[in-house]
Amino acid sequence: MSQTFTSVTSVDEAVVLLNDDGTPCGQAPKATVHTQATPLHLAFSCHVFSPEGRVLLTRRALLKTTWPGVWTNSFCGHPMPGEELRDAVHRRALAELGLEITDIRLVLPDFRYRAVDASGIVENEVCPVFRAVAVGEPVPNPDEVLQWDWAEPSDAATAVAATPFVFSPWLVLQNQAGIFTAG
Repeated sequence: MSQTFTSVTSVDEAVVLLNDDGTPCGQAPKATVHTQATPLHLAFSCHVFSPEGRVLLTRRALLKTTWPGVWTNSFCGHPMPGEELRDAVHRRALAELGLEITDIRLVLPDFRYRAVDASGIVENEVCPVFRAVAVGEPVPNPDEVLQWDWAEPSDAATAVAATPFVFSPWLVLQNQAGIFTAG
């Protein structure tokens, strides 16, 4: 099966900027918000599970601006100004993974983190975390995903705890918050 992907990030895509208390205070072009002085902004993470209960882990493409080549949750993204979070989750599942999802549930509504990668790029996000169920198998966009695999949640939790340097910092923190056992 062949799939054609459109650009995941359009030139004019904007993200929602936030005050320290998490209230929206403006917007900025997505291309400008992941720097060494990243402003606080709204994002989301999603963990996709198979109908059998396995979790989808992905390895970020090597061309990603932040944490290229590391293993992470199923997918992440930023809602556009005025876009509902669940709509953004659906949009990014299709754009990154070529995947339809169902049963989207918010499991870590107040997740927030700040992390700096080896190149000095900063992630500074209020990032609600969702779980969803896959309809079919992923057909990832190679600009977003280098590798992917289904894992038993307990195995994923053990691997992230044992080797945090292999995984994105947000996945390490989400693992500590019990993402693989949250139901």
